[in-house]
Amino acid sequence: MLSYRTDHAIGQVGWQGLKCSEFLHRPTSRADWWPSPHSHVLSARDLVRPIHPTWLGITKQGRIAVLTNYHEDTCAKAVGKYSRGEVVNSWLALSPDSAQTTQEFVNQWTTNGELANIGGFNLVCGNVMEPLAILASRASETEPILWIADKPGQTVGLSNTDYDDRSWPKVEKGEDAIVDAIAGHVQNQESEDNLIERLLGVLSVDTLPRLSNDAGVQEYIPHLPQSVFIPPIGRDKQARDEAESANQDKREQSPVLPSTPEGTPNRAYLEGLYATQKQTVILVGFDGRVRYFERTLYDDDAQPVSTEARDRSFEFRIEK
Repeated sequence: MLSYRTDHAIGQVGWQGLKCSEFLHRPTSRADWWPSPHSHVLSARDLVRPIHPTWLGITKQGRIAVLTNYHEDTCAKAVGKYSRGEVVNSWLALSPDSAQTTQEFVNQWTTNGELANIGGFNLVCGNVMEPLAILASRASETEPILWIADKPGQTVGLSNTDYDDRSWPKVEKGEDAIVDAIAGHVQNQESEDNLIERLLGVLSVDTLPRLSNDAGVQEYIPHLPQSVFIPPIGRDKQARDEAESANQDKREQSPVLPSTPEGTPNRAYLEGLYATQKQTVILVGFDGRVRYFERTLYDDDAQPVSTEARDRSFEFRIEK
């Protein structure tokens, strides 16, 4: 789930919170600046796919993108021929001096015919301090793009469903909790660090119904819309067994997008324990200062990360 908020009262505009849920044995990096020639991009990355795609990132020029996969009734349906993260990468990795607009970028993806080969997703992208586009790959052909962040005081929640789907409790509860967190921050005249902790608290609200001890992720899928935070669910032994066999057969190759050394992740990375792995808060001041905060809760062995090692924080100013 992600939430966007613009607010003159706190002098900031930004992604107030995003939580990333994933199968915990799927290797991911911590947030960091990408290597050259894309050293202007800051994000965590998926280490399974050869292109190391991301689901959330921001650049030194203020280009930002966030992706949520579309909620399916089975895990198998959620995987497409190509990585959703490549769409995110294609926006963030544009040259720093690229003149491509948000409108041109989303129009490109609605006309190139590749969305049908990618698992369902919602992509929010654009430049900070400007309206942001929501590219919904499962939307109707007549309206595949929506726009948000076009007025002050706007709080927008988006999860793994349609933007206008208000049937998910986690979305409405998340929006209300964001509003309350910011109001409390302003009323108490708290520090920026206190605001981040309040927002992490919103991302940690756990209202997921508990099923039987032997319930797998498949059984939990209908209940995921209930809770902002997802605790570890599923069965871990199966993932460990398959991960060991994966050492002999790294991954099955599949068709690729042009000039992209892509491949389908081995099934071992799509099984086992599933949970909220990362929580991210991005704040952007009206003066162009960016605060990017990431909390990693579990490592690639599905073990909790210690309190001392779980947080990363970056600050920079957007380049004009």
